[in-house]
Amino acid sequence: MLFALICIDRPASLELRMATRPEHLAYLEQYAAKLVQAGPLLDTEGRPCGSLLLVDVEDRAAAEGFAAADPYAKAGLFESTIIRAYRPVFRDGERVA
Repeated sequence: MLFALICIDRPASLELRMATRPEHLAYLEQYAAKLVQAGPLLDTEGRPCGSLLLVDVEDRAAAEGFAAADPYAKAGLFESTIIRAYRPVFRDGERVA
């Protein structure tokens, strides 16, 4: 099942994000098969200010566990994390539902 993880960084936390980034990327690499898409949200000046991940996991509990185990989350980077089930209607320019 697909879930969108929308994570917003705490204010003035770019330094923490950059310091934790290698651990975060290593974590994501371990679960690459479950990642549909993943990347940073950007502020108006193009700096990372959050994360958006689209993950394919068994259920909401698995999505919550995935989000909680992320090194960014463990480091206290995120001000908030929203987890929502997701159903695609378009993918790669094609209607799928």
